[in-house]
Amino acid sequence: MQLIQVENIMIKRSLLPLLLILFLILFIFMTTITEQTQTLQTVPSVDLKKYEGKWYEIASYPQYFQKGCNCTTAEYTLSEKGYVIVENRCNKDSVTGKQSYIKGKAFVEEGSGNAKLKVQFFWPFKAKYWIIDLADDYSYAVVSHPNKKYLWILSRTPKMNDAI
Repeated sequence: MQLIQVENIMIKRSLLPLLLILFLILFIFMTTITEQTQTLQTVPSVDLKKYEGKWYEIASYPQYFQKGCNCTTAEYTLSEKGYVIVENRCNKDSVTGKQSYIKGKAFVEEGSGNAKLKVQFFWPFKAKYWIIDLADDYSYAVVSHPNKKYLWILSRTPKMNDAI
């Protein structure tokens, strides 16, 4: 009788890691499905004339193309040709490091109220740039991508009020 109990305990213990792995896989699968079904919403409309100007990056999801960047800014200027000129700057590797600069174009997606843009730094590649939050006075903005893997909090000033 004791031998049977020992074998049952050994079988249960050997199944435990397998059950934990299956539970983890199921959890990841369910989380992924939930994230994919929740659509990212943009603000209803953006006045590009008010959005124009210099923005300071307050926070972001770290991105490979911003590796080593400090004091990041973005400047948006409306062009006469109907697109937005995008100029991004940062100091590499420290706040006093060498300035890095890249210039691109942003094109408004029709019917988006100017809240969805496609930014192009290298032809022919364009990245989605969705404005998902915007202060009434255009003092801050939150920008993302519909896949939720990119996120920037931007402000008109280098520091934001902690309450905001």
